[in-house]
Amino acid sequence: MAQESKRYGCMAFFETPEALVHAVRTLRQAGYEGIEAFTPFPVEELDEAMDIGGNTIPLATFVGGAIGFVGMLAMQYIAAVLHYPIRVGGRPFASWPAFIPSALEVTFLLAAVAGVLALLAGNRLPKFYHPVFNVEQFERASQDGFVLVVRMEDGDASRLREMLQGLGAVQVDEVAV
Repeated sequence: MAQESKRYGCMAFFETPEALVHAVRTLRQAGYEGIEAFTPFPVEELDEAMDIGGNTIPLATFVGGAIGFVGMLAMQYIAAVLHYPIRVGGRPFASWPAFIPSALEVTFLLAAVAGVLALLAGNRLPKFYHPVFNVEQFERASQDGFVLVVRMEDGDASRLREMLQGLGAVQVDEVAV
């Protein structure tokens, strides 16, 4: 007897973005949580339908920049005033105008690094494998398809398939793990 492969969920293809958004709203009201949508272009209503909150990239960029600026100023102050004080041209040891250029450079560097790391973390990247790659028609999602993937619980396959077809899915496939 052949062993049945584990199922990740169901993949449904829709004709229009409006049908996809309607399906997402209906599935969320039915209690499904593991919903992923793939479209060839951004669909603004999809964020609201999937209850996707704001992103953390601006906050991470600001925090990275602030840490860079304050950290570099503190490092230069400790080095120039506490550990190795040198009086140049009668200026004070803590000559902050001399500290600004390097502090700005480190600010920009850490802000950019923090922003990129927040982007990668927010998109859950890098992801080298996802079960949807096993479905041959999935490549349509980047061309002309509006694809909805719903994770399913054990014994939920037929009910979920019927629900997706009732919502206007053109094609419904099961996704193996």
